[in-house]
Amino acid sequence: MNPYIQSLRLRTLPLSMSGIILGSGMAGFLSYKTFGWALCTTLSLQILSNLCNELGDALKGTDSDQNERAAYGLQAGTITKNQMKSMIWLFLGLSVLFGILLIYSAFGSFLDIRSIGFIVLGFLAIIGAVTYTLGKHSYGYMGFGDLGVFVFFGLVSTLGSYYLQAQTMSWEVVMNGAAIGLPCVGVLNLNNIRDMRNDRAHGKRTFASLLGSQGGRTYHTILLAGCLAIFADNGSYWTLCILPVWIWHIWYVWTHEEGLDKQMPVLMFSTLLVAILALL
Repeated sequence: MNPYIQSLRLRTLPLSMSGIILGSGMAGFLSYKTFGWALCTTLSLQILSNLCNELGDALKGTDSDQNERAAYGLQAGTITKNQMKSMIWLFLGLSVLFGILLIYSAFGSFLDIRSIGFIVLGFLAIIGAVTYTLGKHSYGYMGFGDLGVFVFFGLVSTLGSYYLQAQTMSWEVVMNGAAIGLPCVGVLNLNNIRDMRNDRAHGKRTFASLLGSQGGRTYHTILLAGCLAIFADNGSYWTLCILPVWIWHIWYVWTHEEGLDKQMPVLMFSTLLVAILALL
C-alpha cells in the first residue's frame, strides 16, 4: 500500500462520519450542501488527527515497538518527518477551507454571532486534533484522550451538524450525541488496550493503561452498553439490532490478548451503522 495512504488511516474515517450523519439526519437533512461540507470538514480533521498522532508518537518513540499492527510510514521509514509535516499542513489547510465553506453554507455570513461561535469551535477542533500526541503537554499522553474523543466525535459532531441545519437544539440531540460518542471512545480504548504494554514502557498514560487490562475491558463493556441504553431510552430501538455484533465483539476483547487490531474495523463500522439505525 502507498505509505501516504496508509498514514491517512482510511479505516478510521467511518467513525468520524457517525456524528455528522446522526446530527444531520435528526435535522432532516435540510441542506445537503451543508451536510456535504460538514462531512468534508470532519474527514479532514480526522486525517489531520491521524497524521499528528503518527508524528507525535514517532517523535516520542512510542511506536518503536509495535507488533500487533502493520507499521505506518514513519515507523516503517517510508515517509520522512518533513514529508509528514507537509501532509499535516495540507490537511490543516483543508480543514480550515472546508470549515469556512461549511459555516458560510449554514449562515451566509461570517459576522453572525453563530458564525463566530462555530469559527471558535473549529479552531478548538484543530487544536484538539494537533495536540493529541504532538507537543510537550499532549493530552493523549496524560489520560485525557477519551474525553477529547467523547467531546469532539460525539457531542460537537452531532450537536454541531444538527444546529448548522436546524439552527435550534433539543435535549434529545444532546443525549444522542453522548450516546454515539461512547463507542467512538470505545475505539480509542480498544486501541489503548492493544498498545497498553508499549504505552506504559514509553510513558504514555492512557485511560486504559491507568485502569489495567481487566479494568480497561470492563470500561469497554460499559461504553458499548451505555450507548445502546441511551439510544433505547430515547426510543431509538432499531439500534438494538447491533447487539449481537457487540456481544460477540465484547466476548472477543475479553478472551483475547492478541489480535485486537482486527476488531478495530468491526467497532468502527458498527458505530456508523448504529448512527444510521438511530435515525429509523
